[in-house]
Amino acid sequence: MDKNARIFVAGHRGMVGSALVRRLTEAGYQNIVTRTKAHLDLTDQGGVNLFFEEENIDVVFLAAARVGGILANSTFPASFLYENLAIETNVIQAACKWNVSKLVFFGSSCIYPKNCPQPIREEYLLTSPLEPTNEAYAIAKIAGLKMCEAYNKQYGTRFVSVMPTNLYGPNDNYDLKSSHVLPALIRKAHEAKQRGDATLPVWGSGTPRREFLHVDDLAGAATYLMENDVSEGVFNVGVGHDLTIRDLAEIVCRVVGFEGKLVFDPSKPDGTPRKLLDVSKLGDMGWKASIELEDGIRATYADFLDKYASMQQTAVAA
Repeated sequence: MDKNARIFVAGHRGMVGSALVRRLTEAGYQNIVTRTKAHLDLTDQGGVNLFFEEENIDVVFLAAARVGGILANSTFPASFLYENLAIETNVIQAACKWNVSKLVFFGSSCIYPKNCPQPIREEYLLTSPLEPTNEAYAIAKIAGLKMCEAYNKQYGTRFVSVMPTNLYGPNDNYDLKSSHVLPALIRKAHEAKQRGDATLPVWGSGTPRREFLHVDDLAGAATYLMENDVSEGVFNVGVGHDLTIRDLAEIVCRVVGFEGKLVFDPSKPDGTPRKLLDVSKLGDMGWKASIELEDGIRATYADFLDKYASMQQTAVAA
């Protein structure tokens, strides 16, 4: 891939987008194009078209999305559906219209059925019902994936889709009202430690199994697909093994230094019983994740501590 290619990272301030910028910068790419929402609202079709017309973009990493955990998905399903559909529709259409040579679309493992055979292969998509707690987000991401496939078929574009497992890492969202399980556990364990609590409440039974991928590994996989000139397809991105939420909580407590007791609340939703991706498709091409979970959580906790003081100040101001 030409190091002078103009690469648009949509959603560069988010966890995935910022990891992509880090990765591309380290790899020596000279023309990474970014825009804040204040300067480019990706739900505005006219604005997106004008941006692509003016900027002569060669490659797009479509990492912009509205994301959140079970609580946020359950509370704002219309917002999750509308905003993600609008972003995908506008960017994919403009990328086609203005002859972008390559687009990498970022989906999510939640696109797969709730009761899916494990590990989950790419071809299991749309074989049975989705998990109700994140159905709106999943439907939007399925639509984006299918748009990439349809545009490739009809217009000869070279758009690929990556479906990462549960992500974590620097620049994560630690807001307890909208965060995913791992950053939420990090914040809850830290605050429980600060207060000297004897117990740490955890949503659900603790028995669901989840796979966790460091966001820098995802950025590496997406860059690998771009550089190896893969022109189509859907690719699971994960580590190939999982653990229970209880085991995850125990690792987080060990990293944070919380020594109290975990108390699980089975009245709260568990979500999908298990989500383990079959990553052999990408693995057969020569790529695999390299960051071990506990090492990654330690680095993420350090990132959380860097941000925690500003989060507290924001909460007090509100």
